[in-house]
Amino acid sequence: MQTKTKLELKMGVATREAFGQALVELGRANKDVVALDADLSKSTYTHFFAKEFPERFVECGIAEADMIAIGAGLASSGKLPFAASFSCFAINKGFEQLRVCVAFPNVNLKVVGTHSGISIGEDGPSQMSIEDIGLACSLPNFTVLSPADEIAARALVHAAAAHVGPVFLRTGRPKAPIVHTAGTCFTIGGSFQFNGAQYNGGRDVTIIAHGLLVAEALRAQETLDNEGISARVIDMYSIKPLDRDAIVRAARESGAIVVAEEHLVATGLGVRVAQVVTETNPCPMEFVGIQDTYAESGTPAELMQKYGLTAMDIAAAARRVKARK
Repeated sequence: MQTKTKLELKMGVATREAFGQALVELGRANKDVVALDADLSKSTYTHFFAKEFPERFVECGIAEADMIAIGAGLASSGKLPFAASFSCFAINKGFEQLRVCVAFPNVNLKVVGTHSGISIGEDGPSQMSIEDIGLACSLPNFTVLSPADEIAARALVHAAAAHVGPVFLRTGRPKAPIVHTAGTCFTIGGSFQFNGAQYNGGRDVTIIAHGLLVAEALRAQETLDNEGISARVIDMYSIKPLDRDAIVRAARESGAIVVAEEHLVATGLGVRVAQVVTETNPCPMEFVGIQDTYAESGTPAELMQKYGLTAMDIAAAARRVKARK
C-alpha cells in the first residue's frame, strides 16, 4: 500500500488570542460592546480591548461570580457584554450567577472561557477545566461553542455577538494548528465536514471532534487512510445546539462513530452525540476523552499523551469501533 505524505498543519495563534482580536473588531463596530475580566486580562487577551476602549472595560478582580452578575446587569441594560476568565473559574465559580442571573432570565451575556481542558499544562489540575462543557450545556437557553483554530474562533466570536441570548465560548491556552481556510462559514447549530483529496468520504467510520482534538482527528484520519480505513472528520464546533443532521448522516453512512474531545467523556460532546444517535440511527460508538479523573501537571504534549488525547488514540478507537460494526 502506498503511504501518503504526512499531513502538515500550520500553527496559528491560540484561540484565546483570536478571541481577543475579534473582540476589538466588535468594539470598533458597535459602541455597546463592553468587556469584563477577572484579573486575567493579559491571559484572556481582553487587554487588547481594554487598551483601545478603557471606558468600556470593567476589571472585576478575582471575583468571577461578581463578574457574571455585573455582566448580566449590563446585558439587561442594553449593552453587549463579553465576560472572560479561565474556563474553570468562569464556569465553576460563577455557576450560580450563570444559572440565576443569566440562564433563567435569558439575558444576552457572552461568557468566554480560556485555558480550557488539560492543555493548559504546567498550571495543574486546579486550573484545568474539564467539566465546563457539561455544566454550560446543562444551563437552559445557553449556546455552547468550541472553536478548533483561530479562524473558527474569530468567526464564532462574531456569531456569538449576533446571537440574542447567553453564549459560552470555550477557548484554549496553546497555539492551535490551523485546520480551516479563511472565509469558512461558521453558524450556531452548524458543523464542518472536511473535504478534499486528503479527506475521504468516511464509509467506515466518522470522527466527531471539537477544539484541539480536531487537528488530532485529521492526523488520525490520515493514518487510517493509509491502512485502507475510510474515515470522515467533522468539526462539531457548535456543541449546543448540535448539528443533528450531520450526526444522523454520519451514523447512517459510516455505521460507526468516534467522538474525541479534551473534556470528561461522561459529560461532554460525546454524551450529546450519543443521544442523537440513540434516538435516530443507533450504531457502535467509541469515546476519546478524559476518563473520570483529574490530570496532573506537565507539558501539554505530555498530558495529551498520558491521558489518551492524541491522533494515535483516536485511530485506535476508530479501529475498535469499525470492528464492532
